[in-house]
Amino acid sequence: MTTKIENLASTLGRVLGEGATVTSALGEVTVLVKAADYLAAMATLREHAELQFDELIDLCGVDYLSYGEGTWEGARFAAVSHLLSTVHNWRVRVRVFAPDDEMPIIASVTTVWRGANWYEREAFDLYGILFEGHNDLRRILTDYGFIGHPFRKDFPISGYVEMRYDPEQKRVIYQPVTIEPREIIPRVIREETYGMK
Repeated sequence: MTTKIENLASTLGRVLGEGATVTSALGEVTVLVKAADYLAAMATLREHAELQFDELIDLCGVDYLSYGEGTWEGARFAAVSHLLSTVHNWRVRVRVFAPDDEMPIIASVTTVWRGANWYEREAFDLYGILFEGHNDLRRILTDYGFIGHPFRKDFPISGYVEMRYDPEQKRVIYQPVTIEPREIIPRVIREETYGMK
């Protein structure tokens, strides 16, 4: 007797064919799709009668720069989507890697799920992933003058610029970060009887 997860995995493998790799672990099914097949696969996941993933629950960016403590050898940036089929009560995770690390471009799925609009804008803003075909790809969480993408693993913890109010100019200004990096060493107490009075 096959379980619900095994049934979903076999259905996904049969419907998507060789353009996708289907794996299951810890009670969850993940589909890895090539960037060239991504938009067509997502449309198939939504429209195919045996799947009917009618709801996009989430879409986020991922930076694999230091994944596995630096042992990762694949592409750096990915978009990960979580889909729900309300008809079949199935959930699936779809992962697609951008083929170019310098200019990560992935097809937009806003034509498949309109709700992907703000998710893709967030992934663009925080990771710098460009979604080809998105009609309004602009920053959503950081300021329009913000430099860089703050969720990238190589983004400095203190950032590049800081914002402050200048009373002489009577406006908010940006200036290079003035915080000096410092190493904080924790205080360690090595008395065996500490706190035992």
